[in-house]
Amino acid sequence: MQDLTLVMAQLDPLVGDIPGNTDRAIETVREARIEHGADIVVLPELFLTGYPPEDLLLRPSMETRLRHARARMAEKMARDVMVIVGYPGRREGQNWNLAGVLYNGEWLDEYAKQALPNYEVFDEQRYFAVGHKPLVVEHKGARLGILICEDVWAEAPVQRARDAGAEILVTLNASPFHQDKPAERLALLEQRAREVSLPIVYVNQIGGQDELVFDGGSACVDGLGQLRVQAPHWAVGLMPVQFVHEQDRWVPQAGELDEEASAEENLYCALVTGLRDYVNKSGFQGVVLGLSGGIDSALSLAIAVDALGPQRVHAVMMPYHYTADISKQDAAAQAELLGVEYEVMPIEPMVEAFMSTLAESFAGTERDTTEENLQSRCRGVLLMAISNKKGLMVLTTGNKSEMAVGYATLYGDMVGGYNAIKDVYKTWVYRLARWRNTQSPAIPERVIERPPSAELAPDQQDSDSLPDYDILDAILVRYIEGDMSAEAIIDAGFDRDDVYKVVRLVDRCEYKRRQAPVGVRVTRRGFGRDRRYPIVNGWQPGE
Repeated sequence: MQDLTLVMAQLDPLVGDIPGNTDRAIETVREARIEHGADIVVLPELFLTGYPPEDLLLRPSMETRLRHARARMAEKMARDVMVIVGYPGRREGQNWNLAGVLYNGEWLDEYAKQALPNYEVFDEQRYFAVGHKPLVVEHKGARLGILICEDVWAEAPVQRARDAGAEILVTLNASPFHQDKPAERLALLEQRAREVSLPIVYVNQIGGQDELVFDGGSACVDGLGQLRVQAPHWAVGLMPVQFVHEQDRWVPQAGELDEEASAEENLYCALVTGLRDYVNKSGFQGVVLGLSGGIDSALSLAIAVDALGPQRVHAVMMPYHYTADISKQDAAAQAELLGVEYEVMPIEPMVEAFMSTLAESFAGTERDTTEENLQSRCRGVLLMAISNKKGLMVLTTGNKSEMAVGYATLYGDMVGGYNAIKDVYKTWVYRLARWRNTQSPAIPERVIERPPSAELAPDQQDSDSLPDYDILDAILVRYIEGDMSAEAIIDAGFDRDDVYKVVRLVDRCEYKRRQAPVGVRVTRRGFGRDRRYPIVNGWQPGE
């Protein structure tokens, strides 16, 4: 009986680090050969450049660097193991998203991706030409049909590979996470496998890249669509798949299966992974954040500690007249609980100095949000000063609900380099806080239970000027994720005044979001790469 060992290499590349990614590939194949007796090793899509390389693909030296990388792989790669790896390439005057096949020092063939996604966060048609030909390579008696990511989401490339004689489908992927994405992928693999009656090996990358985060979960399904092997989500590693040839077909044997995680755990891991990779890959020593005693900064602190460790996190409480005593107490308690560096910097002298300077200019005017924003901007100045002096990145703490309606201050609480919860609605902030506390104490219970407040005015609460968050988030999901009109949302049962207030705020605050730090994208429609609306426009909400 013939057998075949294929190893799925679930790795975390660094975009643009072609030499480093090349070394990772060489070492990974060596480990797969030694530890698992690999006959075949499959690495993710565009692994040599990292994904997505964006306009680095337009650099004149890109092809030269990749040529050197491929030559180094041919020279140094372990022998008697077939390697399938993703990289871009310029062929026939055009750029292609390629999967190359390397064996015993020789590049045998290349496959060009046929389905180029151009929706949500993807814009591959900006960079790549469309491939048209299937590629089937034979190794140790098995005929492997090679595919790249979106090819599996479209039917035609899969069918072309089958028609070309493939016995096992192998797909290289850089499939970013969003909520519910892991289940969607498995359902798709099961469907495609049943359609062509062939096993599918799905190798996905792991890690964060700017606002994208990749969850891994590499998997193999058999020709009946049954899941046989699945690598862990949120972890780098090698996962072998053992194939046995029986009754004229290659059958994957049952292997390790990752335990299904809750929605809260998956989302929390995405935030931790995105922040960790952004800070580490960018070379920051750690992060500093304003700790207000509220739920958003409390969750952000827990994420930062889980991502980087307490020794790399610096929290600062910056109280003013309207900061409640319980806010000060809860911030101090959480900082002690998590073991982070913590200090208190009252901002009253700064605010009063600004107000004194502005007194003549403001003469004859009423107090309004201007004075509230000054408080926030003083805090931003302090955090940026600490950042500059200590080499720490400022972590901002605004959630998606606030960013959607503009409840954030430019050059104030929006100051920073990254925002772990930028794409997390407020209702999910509470869910994540409660879930995190089930793992170990991290957030004081009173922080979770208190009504949310910016504490920029006496007795201020978020509900004074916004619908309750359950209602607000339900409207926002329909308007942002679902592209529903205001009238359609009203028809779904929401109050007319609430709906029009919310959608007008969303539309009016596009200019703020363009100036906000990037953050982990975890929904189907994040602000940034996903949702691209003109700042200046005459569109009216309604139908």
